[in-house]
Amino acid sequence: MDKKERAYIRGAASPFRGLTGKQSVRATFRISSRAIESMAVVAEHFGIKQKSLFDHLVEDVDALNAMAERLTADAMKEVPRVQKTFVLSRRTLEALELASRQFGAPRDALVEYSIQRLEELIEGERRRHGVRKALLQRVQERKKIFHESLAESVQALGEDDPFVERLAHTCQGLEHAVDELSRLVKRGEGLEGL
Repeated sequence: MDKKERAYIRGAASPFRGLTGKQSVRATFRISSRAIESMAVVAEHFGIKQKSLFDHLVEDVDALNAMAERLTADAMKEVPRVQKTFVLSRRTLEALELASRQFGAPRDALVEYSIQRLEELIEGERRRHGVRKALLQRVQERKKIFHESLAESVQALGEDDPFVERLAHTCQGLEHAVDELSRLVKRGEGLEGL
C-alpha cells in the first residue's frame, strides 16, 4: 500500500472517528441492589435507555474526578453488592477507568456513587408522583360525573340530540385522556418502592 492509499484510507475513516466513543460495550460491576434498582426505575420512569442514563451520569468528568478523589480503596467494603452487567459507551467506560487509575478509586465505587447522584432526582419525582396520583383520582371522579351527565342527557333528550352527540364525543375524548394519564402515573409506580 503506497502513501496515497494510506492517506485515502485515513481520510475515508475520519467521518467514523467520532463514532468510536459511542460504540456500545458491556461492563460488569459489583454494586448495591439499590443502585441497580435506581437505574432501572429512573430509566423506566423517564422513558430512556439505561445506557443513555449511565452515560449521562459519568460524562461529567469534573464530577467524576471530584468523586474519585474522595473515594478510598475500601469505599465499598461495607456495602452488600451484586454483580450486574451494563451496556455503556466505550467513552464512558474509558472515563471510569481513567478516573479509577488516576485517583486509585475502585471502579465499582465510582459507579455506585455516580448512581447515588440520582437519589435527589428520585425523591423529587416520588413527591411529584404522589401529587399526580391524587390529581388522577380527582380527574377520574370528574370523568364519572361527565358520564353520569351523558346518561341523564340521553334520557332527557334522546341519543340523536346534537347536545348529547357532542357530550358523547367529549366523554370519549375524556376517556382517552384519562387512560393516557393513568399510563403516565403507572409508569411512576416503581418510584414508590425506592
